[in-house]
Amino acid sequence: MEFLSTSLIDWSRLQFAMTAMYHWLFVPLTLGLGVIMSIMETMYVKTGNEQWKKTAKFWMNIFGINFAIGVATGLILEFQFGTNWSNYSWFVGDIFGAPLAIEAIVAFFLEATFISIMFFGWKRVSKKAHLAATWLTVTGATISALWILVANAWMQYPIGMEFNPDTTRNEMIDFWAVALSPVAINKFFHTVISCWILGSVFVIGVASWYILKKRNLEFARQSIKIASVFGLIASLLTLYTGDGSAYHVAQRQPMKLAAMEGLYEGQNGTGLVVVAIPNLDKKSYNDGKDAFVFDISIPKMLSFLGYRDFDAFVPGIKDIIDGGYQTEGGIALSFAEKQARGKQAHEEWKAYKQAKKEGDIESAEIHKEKLKENYAYFGYSYLDSPEDLIPNIPLTFWSFRVMVGLGCFFILLFILVLYFDYKKTLQNKKWLLWLSVFSIPLAYIAGQAGWIVAEVGRQPWTIQDVLPVQAAVSALSTGSVMVTFFLFLVLFTALLIAEIRIMLNQIKKGPEAE
Repeated sequence: MEFLSTSLIDWSRLQFAMTAMYHWLFVPLTLGLGVIMSIMETMYVKTGNEQWKKTAKFWMNIFGINFAIGVATGLILEFQFGTNWSNYSWFVGDIFGAPLAIEAIVAFFLEATFISIMFFGWKRVSKKAHLAATWLTVTGATISALWILVANAWMQYPIGMEFNPDTTRNEMIDFWAVALSPVAINKFFHTVISCWILGSVFVIGVASWYILKKRNLEFARQSIKIASVFGLIASLLTLYTGDGSAYHVAQRQPMKLAAMEGLYEGQNGTGLVVVAIPNLDKKSYNDGKDAFVFDISIPKMLSFLGYRDFDAFVPGIKDIIDGGYQTEGGIALSFAEKQARGKQAHEEWKAYKQAKKEGDIESAEIHKEKLKENYAYFGYSYLDSPEDLIPNIPLTFWSFRVMVGLGCFFILLFILVLYFDYKKTLQNKKWLLWLSVFSIPLAYIAGQAGWIVAEVGRQPWTIQDVLPVQAAVSALSTGSVMVTFFLFLVLFTALLIAEIRIMLNQIKKGPEAE
């Protein structure tokens, strides 16, 4: 693996980020709306009320439009691992490919099998059989998300693997360690439940529009009743899974946590920053200047979230680079020490290959053992300076606050909608109805912000501590990546515009079109 031009690396990263963010415009609504429409159909089967059937079928049509385009964008996203990130695919394809293969074989075929029954089987199968097909379609979509998130979580916390110096590849030695990683399980629940929130906000917003237009009022009330309760429950569960995310990040990706908080120098009993004004004069992690001109923090909260101890030491960016602080595994190494061990791992690997070539089995085994001892820092040998370890702090810091702030706003929104719906005065609260309509794009922004925190916060790593982006990219011409970037940008934008137009037309027609 050799270093390539900075422009190629940047364009490859930009292309992947663009396609991933477009794809994530479609996935959350699929996962969130799928559960809501399934609950609505369950109400129809349970009560026999035809209005519930009409309501479920309307949201099913919106689901179908979104689902189809989500599949198309997802395929292009996955192909990039072979085209733009071939070194990554070679290095860890045996591990990373396993959950993606399971996703395709199990989850995708489950969706493909039952989605046709869900859309075209209303008059061909019994009510209960159709309901089962609906739930199985949504289950397939959720299982699909599970295996993709298992793959992503492994990149954040690589376990269950062993480096094979003969093939220069990482090989899976414990499938269940990868599949049941605490990071993977928490990421799955946090991500999927956040999709439930987006689906709930979307349904409430569209239903509120109908109330404002004085159309399909019974449909709108049914939709709001289900979505507001479901959304509030999902929001409260997200608080729990979000707490788990903070804990796992603190334990396994301290640099990401430091970037999320703009924490340059660690301390005991660290507070959680709520709002802040950045110090624009701060140019370096070790210039001694304060990170903020002004900030409001919750005392000791970051220490508690990260370490379950109000007085725990939370390392800052400078501490992580300089090392020397106490961790559960001993004294933290500095960047220089990790870089040295990474370079030693590389040298031991080369020495092992040479010894094997010469038939010196005894020396080869010695070099292999030393390689194993230092392999945890393999990726640091590709980094030139301590600054390479630091992700984009402003982007990570503010994305985290956007995500959390909007999450709190949605809790308040669900409570208000539930309260006024219970009082049967919601139709008189035009301010709340319009707020619900305009909250739809905010739900998408919150989801995008969450992924920015997760992915930008772990830079420069494609695989934490093992493989940085400059060693993972394919040896392509920068021009070819630029061309495909703009082609995908135009294609995805066209798909997004088409989806929005189709959904708006469907919403304007309303459930009576059924």
